[in-house]
Parts: sequence; structure tokens; C-alpha cells
Amino acid sequence: MKIKNVELVISAMKKDQYPDDGLPEVAFVGRSNVGKSSSINTLLGRKSLARVSQNPGKTRTINFYKINNEFYFVDLPGYGYAKMSKDSRKEWGRVMEEYFQNSKDLKHIFLLVDIRHEPKEDDVMMHSYAVHYNIPVTVIATKSDKISRGAYQKAFSVIRKKLNYTGEKVMPISALKKTGTDEIWSHIINIFENDGYVIAVD
Repeated sequence: MKIKNVELVISAMKKDQYPDDGLPEVAFVGRSNVGKSSSINTLLGRKSLARVSQNPGKTRTINFYKINNEFYFVDLPGYGYAKMSKDSRKEWGRVMEEYFQNSKDLKHIFLLVDIRHEPKEDDVMMHSYAVHYNIPVTVIATKSDKISRGAYQKAFSVIRKKLNYTGEKVMPISALKKTGTDEIWSHIINIFENDGYVIAVD
């Protein structure tokens, strides 16, 4: 996938701020510090487009990145930060639920989990949340360079079992070694094409 241009269109807090140009969206979500921003940057071939928060658990905006003027990557707020206050958790829930209920162009969610660890209860809740709203989900396993390739299938099995994930595949990515991006991009293009959108890849 050739990335010609990327634009942060808006950091939204409520539904009337969402882009309304009809372009399809895929959203990325995961626990704080799972490597979500690094994975987005890796997929887009950028170093610091999606910024890693200096205050984990504080970011409450939904960031809409327009790619090649054809579609959006939507960077959803991280969850699971231990020091997050009760009020912050409530606000996080409001922001997420409003987006899931009101985005007309969301086609798919990528749920990011750390390949080295069993998913947490927050991850299980997020997966269940997406299923509840009938939004297709694919799991991306981050930090795949931290284990051997021979250990992938065991890690994938643990992830599937904990999440009750029935998706086609778990997709590994390494922001450090820049691996896994081609397969994820092929999947994204297929998602759009299956929904009637033809994306230029060159």
C-alpha cells in the first residue's frame, strides 16, 4: 500500500465533530501502552504521526487520520490504565459508546493486544463491546518481535481462547522490525472492497 498523504482531520470528543464526507473508516483500539500509536505509525510509514501520550490514560479524543483522501484510520482512546479515575473511565465509556453508535462509516475494528500476554478483562470487554454493536473485529498482536515465530501459534491460541475470538486470524505486527504490515494492509483493502469501496494501492 503506497501512502501518499496523511492528514489528522480532527481530534473529536463528540459525534457532531466526526467527519461527514462519507469515507470509510477502520478503527484501532487497545490498552494503554499496548503499542497502538507505534503500530499505526508503522502501518502509515510515519515516525510520529500518532503520538504516544506522555500521560497514559489521559487522552479522551478520537483522532481521525485521512489516508490518501480515500479512507480514515480512527485512533480510539486507550483503556485499562491503572491510575485512571472513576470519572475518567465514565468519560472514556461515553466517548467510545457514542462513536460506536453514531459513526455511519465505521467498517471494522482492529483490537490490539500484546502477543506476550493473555488478554486482560478490559480487552475481553472491548471485544464483547464490538460484537454487541455488530462491528467486525480483527485482533492484531503487537510486539511480535518479542517472541520467536515458532511461539506464535501458541500465543494466538491463548488470545483466541481468552477473547472468545472467532475471527479469521490473529495478525502479528512489530513496530520495531516493521513486520506484519503487508498482511494487515491486504486485510484492510479487502475489508473496503467487500463493502464496495475500491482503494488505490499504487
